[in-house]
Amino acid sequence: MKLPYEEFDLTDVRTYPLESRKSKAHVDAFATPYRPATGVTGLLASLPSILAASDLKAVVAAILAARRGGSPIIWGIGAHVLKTGLSPILIDLMERGFVSAIATNGAGIIHDFEIALAGATSEDVDATLGPGLFGMAEETGTELNEAINQGVREGLGLGQSIARHLAQRDARHARYSLAAAAWRLEIPLTVHVAIGTDIIHMHPMASGAALGEGSLRDFKYFASAVARLAGGVYINCGSAVVLPEVFLKAVALARNQGASLSGLTTVNIDFLRHYRPITNVVTRPTARIGHGYALTGHHELLIPLLAAALIDEAAST
Repeated sequence: MKLPYEEFDLTDVRTYPLESRKSKAHVDAFATPYRPATGVTGLLASLPSILAASDLKAVVAAILAARRGGSPIIWGIGAHVLKTGLSPILIDLMERGFVSAIATNGAGIIHDFEIALAGATSEDVDATLGPGLFGMAEETGTELNEAINQGVREGLGLGQSIARHLAQRDARHARYSLAAAAWRLEIPLTVHVAIGTDIIHMHPMASGAALGEGSLRDFKYFASAVARLAGGVYINCGSAVVLPEVFLKAVALARNQGASLSGLTTVNIDFLRHYRPITNVVTRPTARIGHGYALTGHHELLIPLLAAALIDEAAST
């Protein structure tokens, strides 16, 4: 059928009083102007209690509560976090008791190692791939594989093996190394690799047996830490695939063995919202037992802001 040009009759449209409606934005949740000289605590208080700002406040509160209650705060650190110069921020949090354990991927430990040795990392792939030099830094390939091979033979995981090597080597820039700080502070560091994804796997000293055994050992260490996360916090920063998958499997093992993860808070911090971090970190592990948050933005802005808020709030309570 063909329809006519016919105006809808608005005469009897039903309405209701505005004040009777349930609204999602209220003035008591609005932002307030920042008061000079109130620091990060004042900045946090000035933010609106709406959407991402409300989530940031909740994440700060959850981390502080976990620290006060003696529950773990586990950080998953992707390589990009280290390349954006955040090691000093994270090491300071380690020293202040805001880090119970650290998990990273193969690229993360490579960047950490190069920072410790050379004070620099992140090669220009476009410039080195063509001439066949990509990933061929001698110290990175030789020393990391040597440290892994020796440490795994002695019963260590990958994280322990590399952290011990950096500590014994007394690397020139070790003060910027998460691995060296983890060894010094006796904070567990686990490394989770996917064979073939890292430049050190191209080196003739790379041992699939050592990489596999060491990474599996670290997975078991990580699962043991995750099983203690009741009332604690897991923060995934800058890993879109490997660490979210590893975390979900660790959660599965913990629940398989009856571990309570009640009160778990999970956080994903990244400049994009990827499927696996949102699903495997934020939503699935916390369903019906806790809360998950996604803070979307640049690591080099969000992580220092989070750290400053934690330090200021801890000092004021």
